[in-house]
Amino acid sequence: MTAGSPTDPRPDPNPPPAGYRPNVGLVVFNTEGKVWMGRRLGQSGPNNWQFPQGGVDPGEALEAAARRELWEETGIRSVSLLGRTEDWIAYDFPPWLRSKRTHDKWRGQAQIWFAFRFEGPDSEIDLAAHPPPEFDAWRWADLAEAPELMVSFKRDAVAQVVERFAAYATKSA
Repeated sequence: MTAGSPTDPRPDPNPPPAGYRPNVGLVVFNTEGKVWMGRRLGQSGPNNWQFPQGGVDPGEALEAAARRELWEETGIRSVSLLGRTEDWIAYDFPPWLRSKRTHDKWRGQAQIWFAFRFEGPDSEIDLAAHPPPEFDAWRWADLAEAPELMVSFKRDAVAQVVERFAAYATKSA
């Protein structure tokens, strides 16, 4: 059970730190213990891979936001919840990104991270499930390599996620 879910009466955690956009991050493990990573559409490499993530709508429970974002970005619905972080993990936007209109009011993002086990076939994955697509390719990767595949300003936050979710990077029965 997860705080804030329909089956768990505990409320979602305290609001994120002031100045940070509330967000959810998702790590999806397959039955081999590998994690799903998407390549950001239109961004040159090599550090253009990331986990699904997205904003939380006003009044939306965090787990509901996580499942919605997962479906919108990947088409994935066949998952079971493994766990989540209890506290927010924040990162700052770099100056060049903060100057963009969509990021001008936020210092960065604070995320509650969810770990899910993917229980469907790879054919369920549909990067165009909810236009416009966020990713132009996807792959299964080792959890430990994730921070090095991402943009530098997210690496410290993702390293914390890797540490907290390492126990899930095992084969499932």
